[in-house]
Amino acid sequence: MTPSPPFGTGPAPADGCQEPGAYSAFVVTRNGDAVDAGVSTRAFGDLPGGDVVIRVDWSSVNHKDGMVLRPGNRVARISPLVPGVDLAGTVLSSQDPSIEIGMQVLVHGYDLGVAHDGGFAELARVPAEWVVPLPTGLSTRHAAIVGTAGFTAALSLHRLEQNGLAPGEGPVVVTGASGGVGSMAVLLFAARGYEVVASTGKTAEHAYLVGLGASEVVSREALVAAPERTLAPERWVGAVDCVGGPTLTAVLRSLRYGAAVAASGLTGGNSFESSVFPFIVRDASLIGIDTVRTPIAQRRRVWAEIATRFPIPGLEAIVASEVGLEGVAPALDAIQAGTVRGRILVAPHR
Repeated sequence: MTPSPPFGTGPAPADGCQEPGAYSAFVVTRNGDAVDAGVSTRAFGDLPGGDVVIRVDWSSVNHKDGMVLRPGNRVARISPLVPGVDLAGTVLSSQDPSIEIGMQVLVHGYDLGVAHDGGFAELARVPAEWVVPLPTGLSTRHAAIVGTAGFTAALSLHRLEQNGLAPGEGPVVVTGASGGVGSMAVLLFAARGYEVVASTGKTAEHAYLVGLGASEVVSREALVAAPERTLAPERWVGAVDCVGGPTLTAVLRSLRYGAAVAASGLTGGNSFESSVFPFIVRDASLIGIDTVRTPIAQRRRVWAEIATRFPIPGLEAIVASEVGLEGVAPALDAIQAGTVRGRILVAPHR
């Protein structure tokens, strides 16, 4: 496919570019066993293939972004790579008639930020089939706050409700609740009328989680108490697990009859132990939540639901900080260290 000319027939080059067609990006490069990372100036021709060029207004820092800085990681599949697994911005040129110049859009998942340059740049070029037109009611900033983390929470809600979950039936537990997905899940489920119990290993975050809507905050240790028991007392009518490992094991054995856990995280380990008892004695379900390969039609439907179901005014409480491209490296270090509460936004043109 022949690349679009710089900025197509749309606006002139975005403010902040050093020269027409040039743009700044945070670039990660493998150097043997080491990883080099920093902000550099790139030419328009350095953009990857795709149908749509986007001026990136906002991106956000996710756990997967932090992993690309680890030597020997298997997340970054090309080098050099611009990380950033989600972005929101304005279309500058398009070869697809359904994606118009000037349209505000968001992109996340697929190969973005892992095998295709992502959101930590002033400009991005992506395939049209990855693009979600911004639903009415969302700004590009709102879309970035929600981002991959909020989409994961919304998809978890969608799948749990398909399994029969409904407000008023009892408590829903959210593990890893102070992280990006966990914070979004607490906010979303509470706004939908669910009784939310937030589980966290960070005692200092209790007030924050209550402010998002949690009716109770429990420690990680309390959640995994008495691990020697095959089945724990029935407590949860549903669960959003952002941790994995022993935490997922504990949640499974304490589900009520017919309940399900939507699992999307592995910060506590990429494996877990369980007997078959929760599944055959309590009719429990384990639902995997993948946001990378979600078909674009479903992705657009869920984002339309987000625009109407998320408590948009409450999103700002989840923003931990905003950084420009120069602040991406320390933000990635912080998310790898597990010291981030909520969401870090990236403003590439700052």
